[in-house]
Amino acid sequence: MERTQEEYKKYVSILKEELLPAMGCTEPIAIAYAAAKARELLGQIPEKIEVFVSGNIIKNVKSVVVPNTGGLRGIEAAAAAGAVAGDAKRELEVISSVTEEEKKKIKEYLESNPIIVELADSSYIFDIQIIAYEGKHSSYVRILDYHTNIVLLKKDEDILLKRDMKGAIKQSLTDRAFMSVNGIVEFADSVIIEDVKETLDRQIAFNCAIAEEGIKGDYGANIGKVLLKEYGKDIKTRAKAKAAAGSDARMNGCSLPVVINSGSGNQGITVSVPVIEYAKELGVSQDKLYRALVVSNLIAIHQKTGIGRLSAYCGAVSAGCGSGAGIAYLYGGGLVEISHTIVNSLAVVSGIICDGAKASCAAKIASAVDAGILGYYMFINGQEFKGGDGIVTKGVENTIHNVGVLAKDGMRETDKEILKIMMEEC
Repeated sequence: MERTQEEYKKYVSILKEELLPAMGCTEPIAIAYAAAKARELLGQIPEKIEVFVSGNIIKNVKSVVVPNTGGLRGIEAAAAAGAVAGDAKRELEVISSVTEEEKKKIKEYLESNPIIVELADSSYIFDIQIIAYEGKHSSYVRILDYHTNIVLLKKDEDILLKRDMKGAIKQSLTDRAFMSVNGIVEFADSVIIEDVKETLDRQIAFNCAIAEEGIKGDYGANIGKVLLKEYGKDIKTRAKAKAAAGSDARMNGCSLPVVINSGSGNQGITVSVPVIEYAKELGVSQDKLYRALVVSNLIAIHQKTGIGRLSAYCGAVSAGCGSGAGIAYLYGGGLVEISHTIVNSLAVVSGIICDGAKASCAAKIASAVDAGILGYYMFINGQEFKGGDGIVTKGVENTIHNVGVLAKDGMRETDKEILKIMMEEC
């Protein structure tokens, strides 16, 4: 693939759009970002905040610790953190520079100012609306479809920004309809590393750092530590354990940033850390690692294009499958090996549900990475799942399509039941 080709340019753009730094679970951070923007428009810290969010946002914010808040959890904490101490210019790192004094102010704000949270009457899977009030004045911020996609800004009755709701998403991101496993492998083989180096260097540095912190610290269910203690320290276990540890740290208040994939820090960790760990074990060149990360990241993004940002389908599955593809590439695999790895992996773990962001995400990540690794090892041992085996259809693109339909359409009612169960537990 030539650098001058439109397809080449699109792949580079997609990596730059998707592999962004974020601190903390991205859904509460998006709420904090919206609240910080609302305060910015208002000109001062609001006396009252109303938050209207879609069901999947509630699902992914309910149980996670909002970083730099002193251990506070939930939508109210995220909104308060953004309104009191957020810097909207930093987007998904909006609360990365909160001081100890500001942490106290966030807690005081929660205790003395009303923050009303309601389920949005919205047809959008990803919808965040915040109204901030101060005296006779108000501000309104709406984010749709992905974490920084502001489509409406208002100060009192004055509309400051309004984007066509249906067209806003397509206008904001590079179209992904052209993506294919064959194209991704061709791009990975031919990409000029300088075009992606800065993006991937940041992913390597950030995601390895939080994985190491997860192993050293005491976060969540400490899945990484459990794996290393009980399963040993071979490369297969280390790959799973470090990815899980990064998630445990992130879900439970660690303030280290993560480079995300498909809007998710957990998915960003899952597509990168196992591939990096295998690269160390195999002693491959840095060039080979970069190309393998291109494969793992883009394979995950390709799958998520058909699924959507949020779903009842666990995003770690797509990311674990991507890491398996990246590991296959490290071993010298090409289109055939990577395609079989993807199909084998998806056949194993496509039933994992997403019941919100929380400590158990780390265990799901370990399972998804294990399936990605198994998918490759199955192929090199002459084993494969074939068309007609459940949702598997002949051809990797057809199987990816099936998973997209299953996750986006088939699991719509499942998503409603998950949210219903979670809301009853509040």
